[in-house]
Amino acid sequence: MNLLVEEWGGKYQSQEISAKKGLNIDKLLDKILLEAEILDLKANPDREATGTIIEASLDKGRGYVATLLVENGTLELGDLIVSGQHYGRVKAMFNERNKKEDEAGPSAPAVILGLNGAPQAGEKFKVYDDEAEAKEIANRRAQILREQGMRAKKHITLDEIGRRLALGNFKELKIIIKGDVDGSVEALSDSLQKLSTQEILVTVIHKGVGQINESDIVLAEASDAIVIAFNVRPSLQAARLAENAGIQIRMYSIIYNAIEEVKSAMEGMLEPTVQEKIVANVEIREVFKFDKAIVAGCYVRDGKIKRDSKVRLIRDGIVTYPTAEGATAELASLKRFKDDVKDVQAGMECGLTIKNFSDVKVGDVVEAFEIEEVKRTL
Repeated sequence: MNLLVEEWGGKYQSQEISAKKGLNIDKLLDKILLEAEILDLKANPDREATGTIIEASLDKGRGYVATLLVENGTLELGDLIVSGQHYGRVKAMFNERNKKEDEAGPSAPAVILGLNGAPQAGEKFKVYDDEAEAKEIANRRAQILREQGMRAKKHITLDEIGRRLALGNFKELKIIIKGDVDGSVEALSDSLQKLSTQEILVTVIHKGVGQINESDIVLAEASDAIVIAFNVRPSLQAARLAENAGIQIRMYSIIYNAIEEVKSAMEGMLEPTVQEKIVANVEIREVFKFDKAIVAGCYVRDGKIKRDSKVRLIRDGIVTYPTAEGATAELASLKRFKDDVKDVQAGMECGLTIKNFSDVKVGDVVEAFEIEEVKRTL
């Protein structure tokens, strides 16, 4: 890309850093300040804010949450912003340390609440004075995007039918993607569509942020699609609907696993592999705080939870713990009244604690699963 660093006789500065150890971060900041001074980079804080959306997600308690970077001007609480096809007033603003703020100046990151949707990562945002104008711009953009989507849909032609017949074994793999944040959804969607070949076409018919709902399953049933969930889970109604309709929901927490599985399915090379099988869903109905531990008072909604089951904590349909790639959590204890038990059946109440994790809340769901070897199908 013709980027030469100073050590190699180029004009670009470089700095070795480590986020884990905090190594050389001060030197990096000094070099950024030096670069800004030499290039005379300036922004006007006394104007309406503009900038870029870094990430967006859906939080059940707070609504749509967007992380953004102010590039010019100052973003203030109550400002009306438009980003892509979404708009809204800034109801609350937090800094990078999750502390409430009233304003964010040039080059400052902020997490804001108040948008009516999850804007795309990388989308620009701008502050408007007039609400009617902001609404009109957002609606016009939404209409243009809908029209682009309609035009992008390829209707089959006689030539295409002829081409498919000539190939003899043409197949189309339709996919619906739901994820916890917009960046992951976009990356997964782009990567899967690039897997298309002449014989097999991969089409992402719908993608979105948040848990899988009933409309996603209805769409999958109507279009004969597979649902891919990235760090999210279906609602109870959606899971039942999918089971009754025979719709497959594939759940992933590592993006490369999803790409590899779809690729393997396309190549017809799906070997038996280890897969998670969900054995129980346990709802937390009360939280008891003791000196030594925080115990979750639970009700087993379905299945059977065992003392040695691997578990995950789901909050508002999104995996909250553990969030590390491929990580699993274990129960520290499982009790019925005061007695330790090996398992608890559906319809019964129990008390449990999760190893190395105490941030449990009423309404959370503990998902128990086993790992088994199965023949994969897509």
